[in-house]
Amino acid sequence: MKPHVTLVNPPYPPNAHQHIPFPQLGMGYLAAVLEKNGYTVDVIDCQALMISLDEFRTELSKRKPNIVGITSITLTYKSALKIAKIAKEVHPNCVTVLGGPHVTFWDENALSECPSADIVVRQEGEYTLLELVQKLEAGKPIDDVLGTTCRKDGKIIKNPVRPLIENLDELPFPARHLWPLEELRKMEDIFYLTTSRGCTAWCDFCAAVRMFGRRYRMRSPESIVDELEYLNKTFNATKFTFCDDAFTIDQPRIEELCKEIKARNLKIVWNCGTRVDKVTKELLITMKDAGCVSVWFGVESGSQEVLDVMHKGISTSQTITAIGWVRELGLTPVPNVLLGYPGETKESAWQTIKFVQKVSPDNLAFYNIATPLPGTPMYDLVKENGWLKIDDFDRYDCKTPIFETPTMSMKELEEISEKAFRSFYLRPSYVLRMWRKGWMYGISATRTFLRYFIKTTKSKLGIN
Repeated sequence: MKPHVTLVNPPYPPNAHQHIPFPQLGMGYLAAVLEKNGYTVDVIDCQALMISLDEFRTELSKRKPNIVGITSITLTYKSALKIAKIAKEVHPNCVTVLGGPHVTFWDENALSECPSADIVVRQEGEYTLLELVQKLEAGKPIDDVLGTTCRKDGKIIKNPVRPLIENLDELPFPARHLWPLEELRKMEDIFYLTTSRGCTAWCDFCAAVRMFGRRYRMRSPESIVDELEYLNKTFNATKFTFCDDAFTIDQPRIEELCKEIKARNLKIVWNCGTRVDKVTKELLITMKDAGCVSVWFGVESGSQEVLDVMHKGISTSQTITAIGWVRELGLTPVPNVLLGYPGETKESAWQTIKFVQKVSPDNLAFYNIATPLPGTPMYDLVKENGWLKIDDFDRYDCKTPIFETPTMSMKELEEISEKAFRSFYLRPSYVLRMWRKGWMYGISATRTFLRYFIKTTKSKLGIN
């Protein structure tokens, strides 16, 4: 009998900043590869289903998996360990497998901290998990699979890395049918997909490039548009987000992609994220003509000194130029900012806040707090200098200060982050501009203003 696999996305920890749930593409690819090879797979996405750990226990008891595969980011790592423990309690003979970016760099720690976890899959997991399932089916030992860390004879062993997948076109489309799509689309009617893995940059705060490699591996334009067309015809999907770390690194490929979208007469809109040094005005025109409506950029800082310290590899002048093109063409720019990177001062933080208001005054901006993720040089720097003050991963939500440096305390960073939000979203001029764009934008901006006003008023009055 072929093994039955249950894949699990753990819930967020209580009180953590949460995102709108969507089918996790990494799990979707894992499931699709297993299904393609004849295995039965189901998914329990605690975030999508909005279920607790106790409710997960009930859900898992309805299934009889031989293997429980659990993914996690740093924020959900502790939840993943709890999921593994519950899995062993409900199905004592199942094999529990941990995967995802956090345990890729925390593999030995994870196995030491959690006796209920049997194996860790590092980096890309599609073919590693498939080999594990095949060996279990054949009754063969699973302690020598490339890309895994496991226990053997009472010791933790780390097997050699598995080569990264070179031809991404060979992967089947993510198994989105395993998610409650109707419910998810009520919250956000957008389909997510990826067209590449890896990045040519090597920013010190980024775990993604260390998860997927510095080389940029790409799907072909034909494969990408095949997936867009499939989603459009199967689910009547018309809104898409490309989740690549840097969508436009290979600009000729994006030009071909846009041509293919138009050639198939797909009536869709989409957004993407990329670097400010990897776009041209001509490319943005081509993207807009093929349905692009928004581009989010890793602006990170308005201080050149801070950008250089984090090895971002861009200049503030490139940011001004790229966002200027986007606004000129009628697209929506979305700057993403990191406040509090080691070396940040109150002066450089305010320089960033004012910089964003100047280059993108009338749309969205995401202010995140620099968070040291295991596997990154930033984490090593913070740890080695004794700056790390919080080691509870449940608080690594990119909205909570985790460390402090000689140039900025955690309290100062928290106050500046709060003021950054207020100074951008609670400006009367911003709210008025949103109303001029349309009633939906105006209502959203007004709600944000009122929510914050009520929150601060209650706080001043001592009301919970």
